This record gives sequence, C-alpha cells and structure tokens, in this order.
Amino acid sequence: MARFTGSLWKKSRRYGISLTGTGKELSKRPYAPGQHGANTRRKISEYGLQLQEKQKLRFMYGVNERQFHNLFEKASKMKGIHGENFLLLLDSRLDNLVFRAGFARTRRQARQLVNHGHITVDGKRVDIPSYSVSTGQVIGIREQARNMDVIKEAIEVNNFTPDYLSVDEEKMEATFTRAPERSELPAEINEALIVEFYSRK
Repeated sequence: MARFTGSLWKKSRRYGISLTGTGKELSKRPYAPGQHGANTRRKISEYGLQLQEKQKLRFMYGVNERQFHNLFEKASKMKGIHGENFLLLLDSRLDNLVFRAGFARTRRQARQLVNHGHITVDGKRVDIPSYSVSTGQVIGIREQARNMDVIKEAIEVNNFTPDYLSVDEEKMEATFTRAPERSELPAEINEALIVEFYSRK
C-alpha cells in the first residue's frame, strides 16, 4: 500500500485526534467529516477499533503499510513490551525527530526536508526519512539550508521540545540523548489494540 498523500485534516476529524501535531484540524469542527459527521452514532466492532487504532498511528507518523508492519515485526524481537517498543521505533525515525526538535512544523514537512537532503546525522547528510536514529547521535541542518524560511519559522513557533532531545537553536542541532519513556509518546494511542490487530493474522 502506498503512502497516504490525501488530506490529513479529514483523517484527523475522522479519528478525533490531531494527526499533524498542530491541533488546528479539530479547533473549528471537532467531529467527523461529511454530511452526518456531527451526528454519527455507529457502533464499532472490536476488529474495527483495532483497525482504527492502527490507522491512527500509521497516518500520524506518515508510514506506509509495509514499513509499518516491518517495524512492528522488528519490535517483536526486542526485549520489553511489544507495543511500547513499536512506538519507540516509530518515534526514533529521523523525520519524526526533526519534527520533535522543532525544525519542521509537521512530520510531512520534516520528511520533505530529509528527502531533499537538508538534514545531517553526526555531520553526514542523510536523505532517508525512515533512518533510525540511535541515542547520542546529533541531528543538524545543513549549512546551505539554515536560511530557509520554513525552518526559521518552525523554530520560531516551536514551544515544546521533549526531554529526550537536547536542542541548540543557534547551532540548529538536536541530540537524541535517550530513549523516550511511554509517558512521552503519543498518549492518544492504545498500542495494545494494534498488537491485538496483528495477532489476529
């Protein structure tokens, strides 16, 4: 399945959470899209709830189905809780950490910056959004890209940086200091439902 490139605003309203991370999608119309969106009263099956949770997480991180499933399988081979390991792997993707560091306003924008070669890891250019960043590695903006308006604007409006990232705005660098704890990962996601969804297969 190809990566979703449609309207994340509609998806956010459908699932009732901000998939872009800005919260703007739900500020005016916090209900599902469509003619009957505000008055939807349908009962969702157990399978439907599990599928919905998987799709919420997949759209949130902008990952295609194959990458998503591969990461899920990788998480199953790690020590610890399967669902939490899965969230950890998603959160340590390069495009996500560029977003978390405040160098981009959305994950989509962060992915584009990485794709276009504007991001470095430990001083070396990396243009693979799914690159898994290890603790201690430093994410930076290439010198040629430091004057880009989208990056400057993102840094100016950013008002929150997670504790597992140490950001130097002057150097435009962020260090992935440690693995995030579950409380620092998306609270609106019930990863147990995703584990149940894949265990049915």
